[in-house]
Amino acid sequence: MAIKITDECINCGACEPECPNNAIYEGGAEWRFADGTKIKGEYKGRSTGATVDAEDPQTPYSMDVYYIASDKCTECAGFHDEPQCAAVCPVDCCVPDESNVETEDALLEKKASMHL
Repeated sequence: MAIKITDECINCGACEPECPNNAIYEGGAEWRFADGTKIKGEYKGRSTGATVDAEDPQTPYSMDVYYIASDKCTECAGFHDEPQCAAVCPVDCCVPDESNVETEDALLEKKASMHL
């Protein structure tokens, strides 16, 4: 499953540089599939199944606190033994997102699709 950032976030930003998929964004910031990945051209998002241009800006998930773009989150599978955002969060607001459950194989497949 992907990780999410709860409303308890204090906007410290400690999590953002730790993400190997560049899936963490400041509240209100648009995100792109291409940000920090090797994705170019058309890409099929996993959550909606829609195909988008990797460079097209996507709607922020949150306007107030940092957020994780679940289509890019792999829980650090293939990079680290645990989600790094959760490991560095001083208020423990990086938690599993039960609405985005994925198997280890699916997370590794997602990682491979972003880091060709």
